[in-house]
Amino acid sequence: MKQGIHPDYHKVVFVDSTTGFKFVSGSTVTSDQTIEFEGETYPMIRVEITSDSHPFYTGKQKFTQADGAVDKFNKKYGIK
Repeated sequence: MKQGIHPDYHKVVFVDSTTGFKFVSGSTVTSDQTIEFEGETYPMIRVEITSDSHPFYTGKQKFTQADGAVDKFNKKYGIK
């Protein structure tokens, strides 16, 4: 690997703005804000959506009723 051409990769704490959920991940993103997490100080990045607040992962996703292509075909040709 060439030296000096890659961005600094370090551990960062991502904080969900909605729920306050925190997790550590590696990233090249930097921040002026820091946070104490599990006994260590990390840069903190606030994000709007994580798996803790996303409707798909929380089970609160609403599905709309839409006929699929197969259902439309079956309806059109009277196939049951």
